Amino acid sequence: MIRHSKKITSESWKSLPWKKFRANLFRLQKRVFKAVRVGDKRKAKSLQKLILRSFAARFLAIRQVTQLNAGKKTAGIDGKTALTYEERFNLELLLRQQNWYHNKLRQIPIPKKDGSIRYLKVPTIADRAWQCLAKYALEPAHEATFHANSYGFRPGRSAHDAQK
Repeated sequence: MIRHSKKITSESWKSLPWKKFRANLFRLQKRVFKAVRVGDKRKAKSLQKLILRSFAARFLAIRQVTQLNAGKKTAGIDGKTALTYEERFNLELLLRQQNWYHNKLRQIPIPKKDGSIRYLKVPTIADRAWQCLAKYALEPAHEATFHANSYGFRPGRSAHDAQK
């Protein structure tokens, strides 16, 4: 674990126990899945809140949107494209807030073939991290209630699975 009294370096970001974080998050998600399957909505809701407050989930969400996603270099309204390790740790402190208010979206006009314009709306990195954190909490509950033979737009499922 990172102690805030220590000097934060880029090595302290790299040396975080990512494997342990993933295992911890997956364990919580399995518990949400099981609670929804059994029908214990109260337990599922409390576990989802636990995921939102989870140290591991916050860091994994930040890592996902700042390092792993393909759109990580796309700036939102704040103009930030990439975060330094200090900004990542500060973002983790920001994600601890229980009541989150999103920032405005950056609108990028994209011309269509018929001459009209559609707008691509890009959230800030902080909003993307919060959305990822919410996804970690909501996805297992959604998967538990989904039809077993449905393969479209689901995590861990592909067209190859549908063919089998």
